[in-house]
Amino acid sequence: MIHYEQYLKEKLIPEDALQKRIAELGAEISRDYADSTNLLLICILRGGVMFLTDLMRHITVPHAIDFMAVSSYGAGNRESQGAVYIKMDLMTDIGGRDVLIVEDIVDSGYTLSSVLQLLSTRKPASINICTLLDKEERRKVEVPIKYTGFVIPNKFVFGYGLDLDELFRNLPFIGVVDLDKYDVQKP
Repeated sequence: MIHYEQYLKEKLIPEDALQKRIAELGAEISRDYADSTNLLLICILRGGVMFLTDLMRHITVPHAIDFMAVSSYGAGNRESQGAVYIKMDLMTDIGGRDVLIVEDIVDSGYTLSSVLQLLSTRKPASINICTLLDKEERRKVEVPIKYTGFVIPNKFVFGYGLDLDELFRNLPFIGVVDLDKYDVQKP
């Protein structure tokens, strides 16, 4: 049986720190959108799902949700390839709405830059980004992040929605992959 501990080098962000910061982000978003009557949270699948569900519990203003599946990674790749693919588009018309993109991690910036370009053509009233994790040092394309959970170092991370070869998204913490063990024993 495959167990996450065989690939875990360290716990980067423990569960209690994650939940505390997510509550703070929810309060901040609630203050900023207090006058909004049309807030739409757009979750970037699949990694953002856990973050979205916990975050929306802390957002006190009325809001709707929708989902996009977007990828700039090929199977088995750890780095963005630059080309962005929309695998599943929104079902909601965002024209005139306050849009908040909810993302698990911003790395190169390619994915969110493309999503912002696409969604801006649909004429939302406003569009902002909320990311749980930000790898600033890896940025290739600048994106305007309004809400950041944690700025993290350039380490290969998994857990709390982020996968390791599609596994271990269910972990309640963010862990760092032990690359020596991972490269030898890939799940």
